[in-house]
Amino acid sequence: MSDKRSMTRRLAIALTSVVALFWFVALGLGVYVMQDEFTEIFDSGVQETAERLLQIVANETTRDAPSGLAQASVTAPALNSQFLTYQVRDRDGRVLFDDGAPEPFAVPLATGFSQTPTHRIYTAGTTDGSLYVQVADAIEHRTEALMEGGTALLLPLLVLIPGSILAIVFVVRSTLSPVSQLRDDILTKDSGNLAPIDEATLPRELRAIARSVNLLLARLKACLEAEREFTSNSAHELRTPIAGALAQTQRLAREVPPAYQPRTAQIERALVHLSRLAEKLLQMSRAEAEIAISDEQHDLLPVLMVVMQDLERSALGANRLNVQVAKGTVLERPIRVDAFAIVLRNLLENALIHSPPGSRVDLHVDPMGIRVTNESAVVAEDVRANLTKRFVRGPTEASGSGLGLAIVERLVAQMQGQLLIASPARGKTQGFEVEVRL
Repeated sequence: MSDKRSMTRRLAIALTSVVALFWFVALGLGVYVMQDEFTEIFDSGVQETAERLLQIVANETTRDAPSGLAQASVTAPALNSQFLTYQVRDRDGRVLFDDGAPEPFAVPLATGFSQTPTHRIYTAGTTDGSLYVQVADAIEHRTEALMEGGTALLLPLLVLIPGSILAIVFVVRSTLSPVSQLRDDILTKDSGNLAPIDEATLPRELRAIARSVNLLLARLKACLEAEREFTSNSAHELRTPIAGALAQTQRLAREVPPAYQPRTAQIERALVHLSRLAEKLLQMSRAEAEIAISDEQHDLLPVLMVVMQDLERSALGANRLNVQVAKGTVLERPIRVDAFAIVLRNLLENALIHSPPGSRVDLHVDPMGIRVTNESAVVAEDVRANLTKRFVRGPTEASGSGLGLAIVERLVAQMQGQLLIASPARGKTQGFEVEVRL
């Protein structure tokens, strides 16, 4: 399954995006609320400072100047000029004294808050309007405090987002692991493995799928068994009557006048072809029954010699087979000898049938497997790619069923081997070569 269509990836991305979005929305709301609260706190502090400072200044002025006029000797508590600055002004706007801000603030002498581009200012005045105290708070300090608070909220998110991604991926993969298990179990099912899927280990949501798959596997298994049984029974039942008909035809060919012998020869060829087809169908049925693997190691070299001798005694393979066994070759595999014999016989028969009459067929044997080579014409690549399909034959006029390489491919797959087809043959300009690596 492609990563772009992976459920795990899509869920992880979606959940992480949603969580991150909510976090950033919460961060924005937090900063907005924090700004309002900071403004309220700072304004309250500025207002309280201005009002208390006004009381101090008014009391000092009253004691030192009965006439009500402010004197230069009046002092006030020093404030932290880094954050707050203040001015004491009379009703005409003159600055009587200040805390580092000699220039009058550019705001009206009216009780309440005013704001300049750089400061937030609160003005407090006496009831008779003779004195005003203005306390200014720099907006830069408020912005700095807001930025530091927002940063303090943002930094944990930068750590939590990657952590949440890992956590979400872990949780999603753990949650979806039964889906992956079910997928892997279904992928292993083929004509050789139709065992039902274990539903007990799956979550309740997936049991219905597993149950449906098991029902389908049961129906498929029944159909395949019926097909194999029909093929096997048909091949068995046909062998005896075909052999009898072939024997009668051969006897008849010797008794009929010469004028009828071409027809009897044609009948004999048809019966021979039918006999071979029945044999191939029987081999295909056995291949479909998964007969290749054995629990024990078997020496395959004696099997190879028996098949070679049998073919050399036939008219097809007489004086045409050349066997080359590499020195020190030991060919022992956990493979049933009858399955290996079917593979070897099909390869040699194909090589003999589809090569020029009288030409040589080479069989190379080494510890890696076997290689069969003949001297046929070169087979195109697009044709070679389809030769292992059932009833598919190359561009040849020789008789055949188109099942030989399909049977070989099926059995070699069961042997966990590799089937390699090449044309032209290795080191030649023509020929056809089939290698089985075991």
